[in-house]
Amino acid sequence: MTDAHAHLDACDEPAAALVGRAREAGVHTIVTIGTGIDSCRAALAIADAEHGVVAALGIDPHQAATPEADRVEELRELLAHPKAVAVGEAGLDAFHGAGTIVEQRQLFSHQIDLATELRLPIVVHCRETAAETAAMLAGFAGTVVLHCFSEPALLAPAVEHGWYVSFAGNVTFPAADALRAAASQVPPNRLLAETDSPYLAPQPMRGSRNEPAHVMHTLATLAGARGDDLEALEATIDANARAAFGL
Repeated sequence: MTDAHAHLDACDEPAAALVGRAREAGVHTIVTIGTGIDSCRAALAIADAEHGVVAALGIDPHQAATPEADRVEELRELLAHPKAVAVGEAGLDAFHGAGTIVEQRQLFSHQIDLATELRLPIVVHCRETAAETAAMLAGFAGTVVLHCFSEPALLAPAVEHGWYVSFAGNVTFPAADALRAAASQVPPNRLLAETDSPYLAPQPMRGSRNEPAHVMHTLATLAGARGDDLEALEATIDANARAAFGL
């Protein structure tokens, strides 16, 4: 199994302990995410040290109106690392950053351009910006991974364009019927699962810090929502992650 999105540099425990428990749970690959230049460097250090860990490197939308947003060019050198597999997370967030949406658009656009230039996938954060996110990605010819999918309005453009749709622990929450319905409609070859560790612990682990081993709970919920055999879906999601990130 692959955890398609985890912030190992933001977890309380050392990455080695988290990776070890993930491996015991059946998770052999983890995509750890950089959310700024220092975070990207930390992600690469973890990927270098831990077998089965690769990194996506970006500057997230919450830093759009800060000096960090002027460091996109620094990503270019970091993305040349052999364990760097994608740009991101990058995107738009009107829930936590409505006042910086202009700056967010600029930052997202720069990272889309970088992914295009380097021919890398882009990992996308979207919250309450479904239409604009879809419009900004419509001309991108590369691989798109919609991380922590929480915008059902993005499902139709995702299916139309062949974007990957990644579900996190929030799909397991009792009130998440709309997300489970969306998960049932994602084409089998475009479905991914993630933890977004240390955030969004799945329902069976609520109240604890999330970690990559817990992606198996999300897998179980996805299988139930889709009416899929658990082991078959695990193999499908794993193959999808390898295709999406070129693993």
